[in-house]
Amino acid sequence: MDGTIVDTEPYWIAAEHALVEAHGGTWSHDQAMQLVGQSLTFSAGLLQRAGVELEIREIIDTLTAQVISSVQQEVPWRPGARELLEELHVAGVRCALVTMSEGPLAREVVANLPRPYFDVVVTGDTVSQGKPHPEAYLTAVELLQQNDPDLGIHHCVALEDSVPGVAAAVASGVATVAVPHIVPLPEHHSYELWDTLSGRSLTELEALLSQAGAAGAPAASTGDARG
Repeated sequence: MDGTIVDTEPYWIAAEHALVEAHGGTWSHDQAMQLVGQSLTFSAGLLQRAGVELEIREIIDTLTAQVISSVQQEVPWRPGARELLEELHVAGVRCALVTMSEGPLAREVVANLPRPYFDVVVTGDTVSQGKPHPEAYLTAVELLQQNDPDLGIHHCVALEDSVPGVAAAVASGVATVAVPHIVPLPEHHSYELWDTLSGRSLTELEALLSQAGAAGAPAASTGDARG
């Protein structure tokens, strides 16, 4: 979600800077980049090491509240994301939102979409292990299978923007498209690399599954991706 559908990373980075500075510390660009795509628990631990004297839960709640406040003022959509979601929705492709952000922020973003694009929403507070562990993607596929028992991992495509997110998607076994945003991603045989979602289509996602040997209609997952 963050970085794939919406460009909220600047909101997160601003919130991190404000929190660290409020506790008398400093927060660098390099430190902020280490948190992109990571679980909030992992991120809160690094902020504690930077001098934030709060419990993990307090850090997560403080950051999330600030980012939600920023989103309520302006939702920074990523190029092509809503257009692709609309095409998938019209075509009847079921989508899952897979994000390490927690439920309140995910719901705020989803509420600003013009249609109910996501059949399933998996957030960081609903899984025990965050990205790069594949649990969130595996959970999304399991939830999609409840209404479609014939759906398999090989029918799904994930769209991701971060190193941890791409690692999680690839480890789950779904076909993966990397769309780098804040942090560069190298070319690699385990995923497809796109520079943007703008102009991309369902036909291209179906072609990825065809290359992987899957048959039938795809399901999409977006995280910080879609499955």
